[in-house]
Amino acid sequence: MPTSPRRSSTPPLRHLHVVLGDQLDRDSALFDDFDPALDAVWMAEVVEESTHVWSHKARIAVFLAGMRHFDADLRARGWTVHYRALEAHEAPDLAAALREDLTRLKPQGLRWVRPGDWRVWQALKVEAEAAALTVSECPDRHFLCDIEDFAGWAEGRKELRLEFFYRWLRQRLDVLMQGRQPAGGQWNFDAENRESFDARGPGLLPAPLAFPPDAITTEVLALVARRFADHPGELDAFDWPLTPTQAEDALEDFVRHRLPLFGRYQDAMWTDQPWLYHSRLSVALNLKLITPARVVEAAVEAWRAGQAPLAAVEGFVRQILGWREYVRGLYWLRMPGYLEENALAAEQPLPAFYWTGDTDMQCLKQAIDQTLRFGYAHHIQRLMVTGLFALMLGVRPREVHEWYLAVYVDAVEWVELPNVLGMSQFADGGVMASKPYCASGKYIQRMGNYCSGCRFKPELAVGERACPFTTLYWDFLERHRERFARHPRAALQWRSLERLDPARRQEIGEQAARLREQLLGP
Repeated sequence: MPTSPRRSSTPPLRHLHVVLGDQLDRDSALFDDFDPALDAVWMAEVVEESTHVWSHKARIAVFLAGMRHFDADLRARGWTVHYRALEAHEAPDLAAALREDLTRLKPQGLRWVRPGDWRVWQALKVEAEAAALTVSECPDRHFLCDIEDFAGWAEGRKELRLEFFYRWLRQRLDVLMQGRQPAGGQWNFDAENRESFDARGPGLLPAPLAFPPDAITTEVLALVARRFADHPGELDAFDWPLTPTQAEDALEDFVRHRLPLFGRYQDAMWTDQPWLYHSRLSVALNLKLITPARVVEAAVEAWRAGQAPLAAVEGFVRQILGWREYVRGLYWLRMPGYLEENALAAEQPLPAFYWTGDTDMQCLKQAIDQTLRFGYAHHIQRLMVTGLFALMLGVRPREVHEWYLAVYVDAVEWVELPNVLGMSQFADGGVMASKPYCASGKYIQRMGNYCSGCRFKPELAVGERACPFTTLYWDFLERHRERFARHPRAALQWRSLERLDPARRQEIGEQAARLREQLLGP
């Protein structure tokens, strides 16, 4: 009598839960109904995520080391994790890696949280559709404002402005509010913030808490050094927080030692001082090791306890609850077309020195050398040094975007692209910012000491010692005079151009042309 086939004791895989490198959230909605007996987690390291832009070694290491720590944490819970380490498979990209494992694992469905990159989101959806699998896209509880809520706030508005969104969200979440009014009687404290250091400089700064590489991170650093040896950047200073515990420690260190003076000096720059009073929390936030709600809560608690002034706390909250949430909303509102916008018709290539730091412009050398060493620069170095120069030189916005996405350890497209294309390069024509952030070398001189070590003079627009920023500033005003001369927020800058006589304006234009030829070739 024939025997019946033996039934497998292993139940079929119910859900494969996809976790990406910027989704290392232990409390994600993705895991709300996770059953270790029926479900599994899927993670993959793939070459394309380091090569679709020529990524900084430290950026690659941040994501890989963060993922491997997350994998270890999930396994410690007793969960099944199908983890594809970079050197253990040959799938070139996430889509190919997922396709192979869908064939092998045969899950009944997929679950994920929306990726932070439109390109990745589309690729995953294509694979799920090809496999005829139902996808459950879980809400992203990390953020303070849902994509749908932002779209609802934006609907019907003639223009979108951070200030109005920021006020709306503060009221909605009751952050720094006294009833319906802002704490301290005003919404922002810019008049008390954004100072520069005097001639003595920042003095003895409190060093930020460092996180020396553990065994997992050390292994990743060796892998990156070997596998991506031709990529830009260095690894010897790598000390980023890569676990929730480390992120919490970094937050506590910032609040205690640097938050009180953060507001006053948040825009200041100083030679060979990469950190100053900044938090170094963007990596932990963008990998979702810590929530913005927790970060905002800690800052507000410090104010209520008398440990930090309201001006400093408001300036910091504005960056987290304001800008960070705002740019995410804009990204999903404008994609995929946002990537191709070029309102100022900028068509120059990115200068080669952005990848090497080989320039005699001291401010750019400081910002780029620092970026290549640490994978980090604070927001004014990004906006008003590297970004400003590219804007006024007329570099193609997409090239500028790809450089920023490549070289900063905290760069995920949802946060990087609107900041670069919209705010820094004005490529969206005024959706993100009402006017271009353009300035001469005198702004950089005012905000730090870079100019004191530079052969160029910020007050000069022509001549051998003319500051390229100042030359390009006047040239930018000339080239875009028709567009902005009657702009309600920019007209004052453009009226200053009219005070230059025609011969002087022609001389500046000729100097700008020579500068472009010198930097970019004929």
